Amino acid sequence: MPPVNSGAAGPSSTSTQEGPEATTKKCNKPQYRRLTQQQLRACKPIITFPIAIAVIASVGIIFTLIGLGCIAISNKVVEVAYRYETACLPENMHNNPVAYIQNPSQDKSCTRALKVPKDMKKPIYVYYQLDRFYQNHRWYARSRSVRQLRDPRSAKDTGRCEPEATANGIPIVPCGLVAWSLFNDTYSFARGGNETLAVNKRGISWRSDRDHLFGKHVYPRNFQSGGLIGGGTLDPSKPLSEQEDLMVWMRTAALPKFRKLYGRIEEDLRAGEVVTVAVQNRYNSYSFGGRKAVVLSTAGALGGKSSFLGRAYLAGGAACLGLALLLTLLGLLGPVPVDEEPRLRPARR
Repeated sequence: MPPVNSGAAGPSSTSTQEGPEATTKKCNKPQYRRLTQQQLRACKPIITFPIAIAVIASVGIIFTLIGLGCIAISNKVVEVAYRYETACLPENMHNNPVAYIQNPSQDKSCTRALKVPKDMKKPIYVYYQLDRFYQNHRWYARSRSVRQLRDPRSAKDTGRCEPEATANGIPIVPCGLVAWSLFNDTYSFARGGNETLAVNKRGISWRSDRDHLFGKHVYPRNFQSGGLIGGGTLDPSKPLSEQEDLMVWMRTAALPKFRKLYGRIEEDLRAGEVVTVAVQNRYNSYSFGGRKAVVLSTAGALGGKSSFLGRAYLAGGAACLGLALLLTLLGLLGPVPVDEEPRLRPARR
C-alpha cells in the first residue's frame, strides 16, 4: 500500500478546490470609488470671531439698503382713499343705518369730491376697501361649490353651500355664502365736474380663474331670488367666465381689512385736480359694523402703496447690525480664545 501524505494539500489541489471561490469573490467585489466610500476631499473652514462679525454686519447693511429701497418705491405710489359709509348716510338715518340700507325706496346715491395730491400716471387702479369683514372664516370660505362653478352638469352639487344652496326647491348657481354676499356698491368718476372718466372693468380678475375655475357654459340661475338678498346680482345672459366682479370677490381675503380691484382708469390725473365720485351706497356693511372706502392708486415696481416689506427688511437689518455691535463689544471686552489646531475626531464606523 502506498504511503499516505498527512501534510497539507499540494498546490495543484489548492488551485483546483479554491479557484472558483476566489474568482467569485473578485467578481463581487465593488469597484473602489471615493464617492461611494465617502472619502472625497472636503474643506471645513473655521469661522473666526472677526469673520462672523463681518458677515453679520454685511447682511445687516444689505437688508437695510433693500428696506430703504422698498420704502422709496412705495412712497412713489400715489394713493387717494375716501371712507364713505358714514358720510353717505342721510342725517336722519345716522342712528339707524341698517333700516336705511335695507329700504329699497331710499335713495342710495352719494357724491363726493377727491383732490389729487400728485400727478397720477395711467393706469390708475380703482379699489373698494372693506374693514371688519372676515372672509377668512372657515364656514364662510368653504360655502361654495367649485365643481358647480366649472361644469354646467354639476348645477345640483350644492352640498357645501348651505344655507344658500337652493331657493324655492331649485339649486342656486352660483351657490354659497361667498357668492351670495357679492359686493354691490358702484362708482362713477368725473373730472372738472362734467368730463366723465371711464372705468375699464375687463381684465381685473386672474386669468386662471377666467380660463379654468369659472366655466364658459355656466350661467347664473336662481341667484338672489330667496327671501333675503345678500349683495349684488349677476347678469343671467353672461357665463360666469365673464362675470369678473364675481371672480374678484370670490378670491377670499386673508385679513379682515382688504381691498379688491374694481376697475382701471386709463387716463392721467394732474396734481391738484378734483375728481368727483358718484357712489351708489347699497352694500350692507352696517349690520356688522364694517367700514367702506373707495381708493384710487397708481402702481410701482412692487405693486401698490405698502411700507410693510421695507419695514420688515429694516427690522432685520437693524437686528443684524445690533448683533454685530454686541459681538464686537464682547470681543473687545474679553477676547474669545481660538483653538489654532483643532483635534480631528475619528470617524464612526
